[in-house]
This record gives sequence, C-alpha cells and structure tokens, in this order.
Amino acid sequence: MPKNQRSKNHVAGQIVAINMKKNILFVCIENSNRSQMAQAFAIIHGKDAVNAYSAGSAPSGKINPKAIAAMSELGYDLSTHQSKPLTAMPDIVFDYVVTMGCGDACPFVIAHNREDWSIPDPRNMEETEFRNVRNLIEEKVIALLLKAGI
Repeated sequence: MPKNQRSKNHVAGQIVAINMKKNILFVCIENSNRSQMAQAFAIIHGKDAVNAYSAGSAPSGKINPKAIAAMSELGYDLSTHQSKPLTAMPDIVFDYVVTMGCGDACPFVIAHNREDWSIPDPRNMEETEFRNVRNLIEEKVIALLLKAGI
C-alpha cells in the first residue's frame, strides 16, 4: 500500500485508522534555493510525519551556496541535498505539491492538494533579503504542516 494512504487495523472489533506519513513535494525552477529550503523545513518541522521531496522543472544541478549558508545558520546542512528533476521523484500520488514561482514551467504532478506560493527567487538577492525569503518559506511550511495535521 502506498505510504500516503491510510491503513486500517482491527482493534478489539473496531476499525482504527492509522495516519501514515504525508508525502509533500516542493517544486521551483532550478531546485537550488526555494524548494530545497522548503524541503529542509518540512524535514525539520515535520520530523517523522513527512516524506519531504523537492525538484525543479529545469534543475541547475547544484545547490546555491547562499542557500547552504542560510540554512547552516539554522543548524541544517543543505550541502547534502542534490538538485533534481521531477523525473527523479517517486511515482506516487503526493498529499501536497507546492509550486514556488515557476508558473507554467511547473508541470502537472498528481496530488491530493496543490498550492502555489508566489515566493521570489532569492538567487541574486543580498544576504538580508535572502534570509527574509528563507524565513518566509519556513513560515509557509509550518502553516502547511499544520493544515496537513502534522
């Protein structure tokens, strides 16, 4: 059974639903900044309740050093991540797919819920602006996890 479905166990003659991990995919264009940080925040705040993924519609093949530095400030090592295309994602129905500023460049991915976050690409921003975008992403991820019941 896919991880994103509920399983049912019989306990003393009753059927009890057990929530499985939520599968969340974050998509931007290059998969080097926004979606990578969103995936990291889902891992940080969702802990064992989520399978967090990120991908790009036109991946750059590398993580932006500014994103690595910004997440390092919070104690997260983003250098272990890889910039990936959507074709590298598992063939599942995601609980949530979140697109970030890629508009029509974000191909359709099957999901129960879809959101588009209009977050500017921080790639060429100064350090303070970059941190502001990072913090906005964290706020949005926390709100998404709460909405998902995590």
